Amino acid sequence: MNVSASKENILKKIRQALSHPTNLPFPASEGVDSVFKSSQQELEFEFAEKFTKLQGRFSFCENQQQLTEQLNTLITARNWQKIFCKEDILKQNLTNNGFTNFHTTDIHSCDAAITSCEQLIARTGSIVMSAAQQSGRTVSVYAPVHICIAYTNQLVYDIKDAITNVKEKYFEALPSLITLATGPSRTADIEKTLVVGVHGPKEVFCFLVEE
Repeated sequence: MNVSASKENILKKIRQALSHPTNLPFPASEGVDSVFKSSQQELEFEFAEKFTKLQGRFSFCENQQQLTEQLNTLITARNWQKIFCKEDILKQNLTNNGFTNFHTTDIHSCDAAITSCEQLIARTGSIVMSAAQQSGRTVSVYAPVHICIAYTNQLVYDIKDAITNVKEKYFEALPSLITLATGPSRTADIEKTLVVGVHGPKEVFCFLVEE
């Protein structure tokens, strides 16, 4: 009987609450407007600033030729022998501009892997990738070093802008996976000590090319 009385008391309170609905405390939050203020600087600078704060390595290229030069300089300086790339169009573009450092078809033994991306998010310094890319997500996760080639027309300010653009690009054939990579892999699960490169690449490079 005590249980029934308690149950009835709870139901009574619920009925009273429903009869006097409370207005939403933040009605504007239900809209589609971003809760973040727009960037006060160029998106290129915003992305570079956030990306480097997350231990990413950023480089701006004025054209494809400069991209190739910077890539070759990086590979020579690091003495990388095995560069992996799975994306045919990306490989062709780089090869056409004098890049000749693709020396492996095995991602598990490569020194670094090169991919494209779907979008770059300036506010968070994130790289957006999807399953629709030939490289998928595998390349950016398994390679010890991830090198992303992006273009200025892929830059957006916020996550919602990136998702909108991906939806418009693929329409009904939306990729089964859309993922955000925000700097090198890192975790602080063990004794709250930050460790880089545990679940993914130890280094992430982004070469942003003027489109």
